[in-house]
Amino acid sequence: MKFTYFFASIAVVLATSAQAGGPPTEWGYEGPKDARHWGQLDPLFKTCSVGKRQSPINLDVAEVEKGGLKPIPFTYKAGPAEVLNNGHTIMMNLANSGSARFDGLEYRLVNVHFHTPSEEKINSMKAHMSAHFFHRAGDLKLAVVAVMFKLGKENAALKAMFDNMPEKEGKKFALTSFNPADILPADPTYFFYVGSLTEPPCTEDVKWYVMKTPLEISFAQLDAFKKLYRMNARYTQAINGRRIQMMVPDAEAAPAGTGSKASGH
Repeated sequence: MKFTYFFASIAVVLATSAQAGGPPTEWGYEGPKDARHWGQLDPLFKTCSVGKRQSPINLDVAEVEKGGLKPIPFTYKAGPAEVLNNGHTIMMNLANSGSARFDGLEYRLVNVHFHTPSEEKINSMKAHMSAHFFHRAGDLKLAVVAVMFKLGKENAALKAMFDNMPEKEGKKFALTSFNPADILPADPTYFFYVGSLTEPPCTEDVKWYVMKTPLEISFAQLDAFKKLYRMNARYTQAINGRRIQMMVPDAEAAPAGTGSKASGH
């Protein structure tokens, strides 16, 4: 069976044909192959329909457990980036841009890619765009950090990407230097839950860290992206009783709800 790997939305996305030797199964965000149909497009996409820990989700600040989490130790650094239009999003593949530590384990940053509108919601509201920082530790452990963007001033750290986005699928260009730390909010507050890739095959057991405070992009930057991808966001999924936590500064932490535990993230 032929396997083709796409680095896209959170993630390393495995899109495999149901027939031996066949081409990758096509999927999209609109029309008959949109997110509501992914689970029926290919048997290997079944988890997209039947999985119980899917992403993205709505994060209700009033309902989540607060406290018990620590700020994420990021060790990002400047390095070269390959900006690619992969047919589903614009992404920056990063060969040597550092890592982040989750649960005491180092996860290498593999790529940063973008969705409009944001896939995740906070208090039932989406942002204009989100960036997903896709990390991997070994072959099986995956983690995503999500940063949302609202309209405002031009984002200088992303200017080179927005100004030169490849218009056609498969096209790419090189950035000599990009530092992913430049698109992290100063506020360390984040939500944590266990979810999935937000693209087929919707693999579960992915650690999600959604930063609460958005950054800014300009209308011109958003418009440039939307000319290529008008909408490339999966709809929110059922929580199904999952535990959702929120890291807050110690001074703001309040007693968590019933069943609250410190997780050590």
